[in-house]
Amino acid sequence: MSEARRGLLLGVVAYGIWGIFPLYWPLLEPAGAGEILAHRIFWSMLTMGALVVLLRRRAAFRAVVADRRKLLVLTGAAAVITVNWLTYIWGVNNGRVVETSLGYFINPLVTVLMGVLLLGERLRRLQWVALGVASVAVLVLSVDYGHLPWVAIVLAFSFGTYGLAKKTAGAGAVESLALETAVIAPFALVYLGWLAVAGESTFASDGTGHALLLASTGIVTAVPLIAFGGAAIRVSMVTLGLLQYLAPTLQFALGVFWYHEAMPPGRWLGFALVWVALALFTVEAARHHRRQLQLAVQAAAV
Repeated sequence: MSEARRGLLLGVVAYGIWGIFPLYWPLLEPAGAGEILAHRIFWSMLTMGALVVLLRRRAAFRAVVADRRKLLVLTGAAAVITVNWLTYIWGVNNGRVVETSLGYFINPLVTVLMGVLLLGERLRRLQWVALGVASVAVLVLSVDYGHLPWVAIVLAFSFGTYGLAKKTAGAGAVESLALETAVIAPFALVYLGWLAVAGESTFASDGTGHALLLASTGIVTAVPLIAFGGAAIRVSMVTLGLLQYLAPTLQFALGVFWYHEAMPPGRWLGFALVWVALALFTVEAARHHRRQLQLAVQAAAV
């Protein structure tokens, strides 16, 4: 199998797993979103710690911890990904799977907007059009819902901020997530301890199967991350950009066809506008990438 094909397969695995998460989180009930999150953080810390050792990334991990700037940036990343995870788990377990998919559909557009507002980047014309269409879509969906789709907005902006922090930190995927979970794990353990003392923990009271499912959150978090890391170094950014729509597409399909969430005409119109915005954004990105490659070839030939 060629490296490009292997990378594509790994990308499909990563985004495919993320896409079927709405089937996984309800299995962890009757645990609430807070307890599920705390277990995900704790077991992810143990899993990532084991990976740091098995993959011989201890020196790289120590280097990240010793770098004050990276440590601060990744601490901030840990905070925003905690918000993202909590919002997503809560949304899935409270019948808002379609809205969670919206968050990840608009995330690429939010990331571009953050680049303009925070990094001073300039948008090309078609990118502005895509953002305009997406803004109209959010307005239409707000009218349909009767309020801002806050679950989607929190997911999009928290994940966009997380991506920005990871890019700024410039640390490897394994050691950075190991550090992020280690930073936030003490808070998770305090919360789990409080639940146990208050008699509200489900870990030990709902059977071995439930406990094993909660413990599996670490592996479920790590596997798609590793697959994504393998894909990112083997396929082009354009391919990776297209693959990222697989996860919210699967989430949307599960919300509509598996969980039978309501989709009145106004909601369909809002999502249609989002898909138009993404189509414009993707076409423009592909064209720009092709132009850049042509310029690079021309420059090399001179």
